[in-house]
Amino acid sequence: MVAALSQPKRRGTTRLLLPEDSHPPAVPEGRPRLVGLLGGSFNPAHRGHRYISVEALDRLGLDEVWWLVSPRNPLKPAESLLPYAERVRRAERECRHPRIRVSRIEERLGTRYTVDTLSRLVRLPGFRFVWLMGADNLAQLPQWRHWRRIFALVPIAVFERAPYSYGALAGKAAQAFARARMAESAVRRLAWSDPPCWVFVRLRPDPTSATAIREAWAKTGSGGPPVGECEP
Repeated sequence: MVAALSQPKRRGTTRLLLPEDSHPPAVPEGRPRLVGLLGGSFNPAHRGHRYISVEALDRLGLDEVWWLVSPRNPLKPAESLLPYAERVRRAERECRHPRIRVSRIEERLGTRYTVDTLSRLVRLPGFRFVWLMGADNLAQLPQWRHWRRIFALVPIAVFERAPYSYGALAGKAAQAFARARMAESAVRRLAWSDPPCWVFVRLRPDPTSATAIREAWAKTGSGGPPVGECEP
């Protein structure tokens, strides 16, 4: 039955793969739900994450964006991370959008690497996923576990982020998948395209970064602003 595709039964493993809230935005009956995945430490979540997410909803024609808060980033020292529950709470307060949903999927699945999380998510019936990342992460992508496999699993949208964009587009990952790059004018087709495919999305610059926020906290000697006040 086609209608079942857009609302899979929440049982067993399927329940583990869905965000915790039970009120996802409605989608037209019979078509898959288009979901952007923004993964990261969210240490802390900030307006830059929200900015990219809102742009993705609009520019890519997505139904939702899920923030996948990673319990442990393999590329970052554990002592640099805020407690996981705190990062989740801050993300929930920062997103402030009915179509942006914060998820503990990686905690529930016990996955540490993006490729493992995506390998599970793409099995969900009734969904089409797009991986969202900033240009800084595209530059770092060859350091990720089985990074080429990520290109094979889902379409990827790379969002401009100064001053990393030029180096990222000239870097190993972009060059390895140069033939899979779509024109920015075709960005609304990305979610419907079969991987490997990716697009570079130009944005108005947003200077916010989690690193800058943490440095500001350190200068004031505080452990951070109250939940929901993560903007510099």
